[in-house]
Amino acid sequence: MLLPSAYNFSMSSHSPTTPEDIVHTSIVLPDGEHRVGNPDDSPDVRFLVGYCVFRSPDAALLSSLLPKLVHVRGVDRLATLMQLVGDEARAQRPARDVVLERLLEVLLIEALRSDGKTNTSPGLLRGLTDERIAIAIRRIHESPEQPWTVAQLANEATLSRSAFYERFGRAVGMAPMEYLLAWRMALAKDLLRREKASIAEVAERVGYSSASTFSVAFSRHVGLPPARYARDTSFDRGLQAEADSSTETGSIA
Repeated sequence: MLLPSAYNFSMSSHSPTTPEDIVHTSIVLPDGEHRVGNPDDSPDVRFLVGYCVFRSPDAALLSSLLPKLVHVRGVDRLATLMQLVGDEARAQRPARDVVLERLLEVLLIEALRSDGKTNTSPGLLRGLTDERIAIAIRRIHESPEQPWTVAQLANEATLSRSAFYERFGRAVGMAPMEYLLAWRMALAKDLLRREKASIAEVAERVGYSSASTFSVAFSRHVGLPPARYARDTSFDRGLQAEADSSTETGSIA
């Protein structure tokens, strides 16, 4: 089970619970396992939990387009990887953390590309597993500056306009033009964060004929004018750089 972005969630059994059943803290066993509940009882379920952190400034762009939950089952390659992860997590071999880090990276990639074996909510992953819809998504990603219409994207996917519109919405969870707008705005935010480009240049690169048209669309979608968004994120980066510097100094000391 893959949660591409952190958000609040809870886990519980199907059986009715009482306040006495709720455990807020876990017990750390000698082998490093965290036990929720009575440590002397046999466990009802066992979880192997890991996490990945993307340090790229584009990480938010990816996570915003992924479903909230990816559930994969019946994939032999993943089962083998999970066995390796479990074995390495329980052992105390040299370079254990390095091996676990690499295994989790491969596990993440395999989970994301598990195609038909993946049960996901509508989103980018499900759209990319549909060969026809994937073609349209790739065209949008390759050329966001093009004045795409539903008919043109349907033609790229070799589907009728109505069939494409319905199939795209069912797979991705939003209409084609809504996805195009979301992609353009995600790219625009990334350009405003990372590059010293003018509003007019950003507008042209994401498919808008004028800076004013782009500014209106950006403000409506993001809730801030592009100039203010660029200024605020630049200030936030400065604060983060200071925090990173302090952290590094502290760890060295």
